[in-house]
Amino acid sequence: MAELPDFVSIREVGPRDGLQNEEPIPTDSKVRLLDALSRTGVRRIEAVSFVHPKAIPQMADADEVWQRATKADGVRYSALVPNTRGAQRALAAGFTEIEVVVSASDTHNRRNVNRCTEESLDDIAELIDLLHGAGARAEVIVATSFGCPYEGDVDPLRVAGIVDRVVRDGADRVAFGDTTGMGTPRRVRELLTAVRDRNAHVPVLLHFHNTRGTALANMLTALELGVTEFDASVGGLGGCPYAPGASGNLATEEAVHMLHDMGIDTGIDLDALIEAAELAEELTGKRLPSGVLRAGPRTRLTPLPS
Repeated sequence: MAELPDFVSIREVGPRDGLQNEEPIPTDSKVRLLDALSRTGVRRIEAVSFVHPKAIPQMADADEVWQRATKADGVRYSALVPNTRGAQRALAAGFTEIEVVVSASDTHNRRNVNRCTEESLDDIAELIDLLHGAGARAEVIVATSFGCPYEGDVDPLRVAGIVDRVVRDGADRVAFGDTTGMGTPRRVRELLTAVRDRNAHVPVLLHFHNTRGTALANMLTALELGVTEFDASVGGLGGCPYAPGASGNLATEEAVHMLHDMGIDTGIDLDALIEAAELAEELTGKRLPSGVLRAGPRTRLTPLPS
């Protein structure tokens, strides 16, 4: 078995990616969840997205949520933006870590932002310049990296070509989204191989959905390939509003439970994280898919002896 890392960085995406796909909840509730997550020891949180309220009404109060949230020392907060206007809002709010997204699939990209992938890449090049000019870092997320709900399989070489372009345009880092949970260990291996053959130096992050129950298997494969940064969503909140059937992000507490049991540190207090997941259930008024929430303390908190 490949040597595993000692530490893995989890970016908690529940406040943005998670809540974006749920029924809108009050601003107070969003702030409570964000603050609870900030107290878990997680070191990165995707806090909000600055999008048009008609497109994503769940994020209509992003400015107020961010203004009212308690920013914890040692936590890196980021925001997702779709365009120049969103980037300007994020910069004005004080964000220095900003994500932009493009779909590897033209069809999904059109459903998401009403333009083809190549047109989005042209826009992203300008956004990267804008962000760098303001002293912010730009992460490009490639959605539908492992498959598309409209087009089916996505060639890893197409994704690698997109990475070539955004790296050339100055992206600081890239992330790969398994938008509909089509990823499998084979697809993870093929994608990372294709990307690293051409851009081995670029920091990468993986974002898995658990639609088909493969998220933890995919994470393990990526760990064995040396990846140490992952997205996860508290309680398994979220999915993608522009990908039919794409329910269920990788639950943060499930990822942390597995990593800790393997002797891999995350810096996260699992008990505090489970409390945040319970709060997410309360605030959304729905039973979340996380298996850890259904387990008793004796089956979820004690790592096996090494």
